[in-house]
Amino acid sequence: MYQQINEQFTAASRQFADTAAQVNRLALENAEKVFGLQLSAIEENVNATFAFWGELANVRDLDTLKAVWPKGVQVARENVERTLSTNQEVFGATVKANEAIGQIAKTQIETVTAAATEQAKTVTEKVVKAAAKK
Repeated sequence: MYQQINEQFTAASRQFADTAAQVNRLALENAEKVFGLQLSAIEENVNATFAFWGELANVRDLDTLKAVWPKGVQVARENVERTLSTNQEVFGATVKANEAIGQIAKTQIETVTAAATEQAKTVTEKVVKAAAKK
């Protein structure tokens, strides 16, 4: 009796550990992807901004400033667009990762439910047979 309980507990613990490892792997992969996307966007924004500041440092009169100013506005606009695009991509990647984790959880619940149903059915059949013998 205790051996059967121990085996069931061990199997359930192993299944839980495997599922937790899958979920952790998906979460870590998503975190790596999100970090990479954001770091890339920050790098591009910083490079564009410093390039503009380099041009701005060479400005010596008002006419040159008037010529460079629209480029600064353009750099700022591109930085904002890049940031928004990256945020949308990050959101999409996170949603996909969460859907995959949800699917793992759903499969886990279905497996546990099916096993519990089968076990209950087996016990019920044993009880009915025992009752029929009496």
